[in-house]
Amino acid sequence: MKTTSYTLLRLALVVIGALMLLLYPLAVIWPSGWAWHDGAPHQSHYFMMIVALYATLGGFLLYASQRPEAHLSLIWFAVVSSVVHAAVMAVQSLGSDHHRGHLWGDVPALVLAAAVLAILVRAAKIGDR
Repeated sequence: MKTTSYTLLRLALVVIGALMLLLYPLAVIWPSGWAWHDGAPHQSHYFMMIVALYATLGGFLLYASQRPEAHLSLIWFAVVSSVVHAAVMAVQSLGSDHHRGHLWGDVPALVLAAAVLAILVRAAKIGDR
């Protein structure tokens, strides 16, 4: 029997995966919160590389939503890499007036995504033996 936590984990994987696929449009709509360069998002090779990585991870999280218990290492990778990425961006944002908007955009988004996934994996008890 699947628990409410398991169902919420599956939903969170879908929502977070979909949002990762939307990184490029988010940077177009709100560049100061999502893009780390001036100009259109496609004008930065670095940003397009980040978009490619997050779109790939987002697609795999969508796939993992079908059977999270079979994809725990991927889910934990998403959690840990999101926290590490957010920490690096927070430090960089604090060191630059030009990038402070990230403290209200991608930094809290990554921390929130990591926290939601970690809490729901633990609550669903799918990694317990």
